[in-house]
Amino acid sequence: MTSHSTTPQSIEIASSSPSSDAGSPQKGEPVFLAVGKLRRPHGLRGEIIMDVLTDFPERLHRGITLFVGPEHQPLRLRSHRWHGAALLVTFEGYDTSEQAGELRNHLAYVTAADRPQLPEGEYYHHQLIGMKVVSEQGEVLGKVTEILATGANDVYVVRPEIGVEILIPAIDEFVLAVDLEHHELRVRLAPGLLPE
Repeated sequence: MTSHSTTPQSIEIASSSPSSDAGSPQKGEPVFLAVGKLRRPHGLRGEIIMDVLTDFPERLHRGITLFVGPEHQPLRLRSHRWHGAALLVTFEGYDTSEQAGELRNHLAYVTAADRPQLPEGEYYHHQLIGMKVVSEQGEVLGKVTEILATGANDVYVVRPEIGVEILIPAIDEFVLAVDLEHHELRVRLAPGLLPE
């Protein structure tokens, strides 16, 4: 059986741009996915510290175009090097610390179409958020509103229209099927999963 694991990439930091033609392969999917957060300039030559928000940092190579800030300004990555758990990056056209400072606290995105393919049975958080959750008997339980990373496995937070949220462990015993096309998650409810 395949696992129903997720990758933490872009769980709450997906962004869309109605005017963009970058497109997205799935209806309702965000156009952009955040891969980093630009923090502050470092040194005098345009370097800026970027927190890495992707499980695939190898995609952040010289020459890649990242889309920065709420306007998704396209910027070509000129250089990068590790600085502890973060990256020191420079962008073409940003040669001084003052210029790099203009990017402070902005998110850096890639297009959803450029995201790496995951193994079968693994999903990005943004693909699951908002999914309708249905029991194996066909009862609509609510929608996935959040995904909690517990260490052992993720937990899907399902919010019904009325009542309290339901927590579903993201393991084969409880997650029967993930239907991306119909944006539906079919689950088995064990005793104790539904609130009293």
